[in-house]
Amino acid sequence: MNWEEFWNKVVSFFQDNVWNIVKFFSILIIGWILIWIIMGSLRRIFRYRKMDEVAAKFILAIIRFFLFLTLVLVLLAIVGVPISGITTSLSAAILAIGVALKEFLSNVASGLILVGSKKYKTGDYIIVAGVEGSIIDINFLFTSLKTPDSKLVTLPNSTMTGSPVTNLGAFPLRRVSFNFGVAYESDTALVAKVVTDVMKSNGKIYLDPMPSCRLKELNESSISFFATCWCDKEDYWDVYYYVMEHVFDEFKRNHIVIPYKQIELRERKDNVVMSPASSLPHRVEKVREASRRKLTYEELEGMSLKDIAREMKLEAERKENERKEKGSKKTSKKGSKKNPEKTKEE
Repeated sequence: MNWEEFWNKVVSFFQDNVWNIVKFFSILIIGWILIWIIMGSLRRIFRYRKMDEVAAKFILAIIRFFLFLTLVLVLLAIVGVPISGITTSLSAAILAIGVALKEFLSNVASGLILVGSKKYKTGDYIIVAGVEGSIIDINFLFTSLKTPDSKLVTLPNSTMTGSPVTNLGAFPLRRVSFNFGVAYESDTALVAKVVTDVMKSNGKIYLDPMPSCRLKELNESSISFFATCWCDKEDYWDVYYYVMEHVFDEFKRNHIVIPYKQIELRERKDNVVMSPASSLPHRVEKVREASRRKLTYEELEGMSLKDIAREMKLEAERKENERKEKGSKKTSKKGSKKNPEKTKEE
C-alpha cells in the first residue's frame, strides 16, 4: 500500500464517520466539564460540612476515578468498541480484588465511618476490646492509642466500629466515684462529713453538683460508703488521688477505723438437749383402686389360695372403712341438726 492509498482511506474514514467523530469530541468535552463541575461542587459541600480533610480527599479520589471510568466507557461505545467484554472483565477484576482485600476494604470502610462521623477525636480517652488509652491518630486503616504507661496500641478500624467503645472523654465533665469501707462501730454521719469536706477542699472539684457521700452496703467485715464528685475530664486522676490520700489521713485524724477482713467466733457454753422423737406410728394400709375391682373367673383360676385370701381380706377392710366413713358422716349431720337457734326468753 502506497502513501496515496493510505491517505484516501483516512479521508474516506473521516468522511464516513464525521458525525461519530463530532459526537466523540463533544461528549469528551461535555463529560470533562461535567466531571469538573461535580468535583468542585462536592469540594464545596465537604468544606461547608467541615468534613475531615483526609476523608474528603479520599472520597473525592474514588468519585473522580469512577466518573472518568464511565466517561471512557461511553467514548469507547461511540467509537464502536464492544464494551460488554470490558465491563465483564472489570466486574470480575473488582470482585477478585474485593475478595483478596476483604479485611483491607473493611478497615478502609470503617476508617471512612470513623473519620466522617467524628465520633472520636484526638485526645479522647477510650476503652475498646479490653484496651484503654488516649487517641493519638485515626487514619483509614488503623486507630492508634497511647496507654497510661506510654505504650502505643494500634487497633484495626473494623474493631473500632464492630466493638462497644467507651469514650471517657466525650464530655467536658467526669464523675469521680469512690468506695470507702469503715468499721461497724463508726459514726456514719462523721464518715460522710469527713469525706465530703475532703472533696470540697479541692478547687478542681465542682460544688454544683455538690459532692456526696452515702452509706451503700453492709458487708461482712465493714460498712461501705459510696462517694461521688464532678471535675473537668483532664483533672480526673489528680482529683482521684487527692481524695484517696486525704481521706486516709482524715480517717486517722478522726479515729475512724478501716478494718481488716475478719471473722467473728463465739463460744457456746449451754448444754445442747436433743428431744427424742416419738415411736413409729402404726402402719395403716392404703386402700388402692386395684382392690376395689371385681375379680373375673379367669383371674381367680390363675391365683393361688394365698392370693385369693389376701384379696378377700383387702375387700373386707375396704368395706369396713366405707362403713366407718358413712357412720362418721351421719354423726356429724345429727350433731348439726341438734343445734337449734336460741330464742329470746327473758
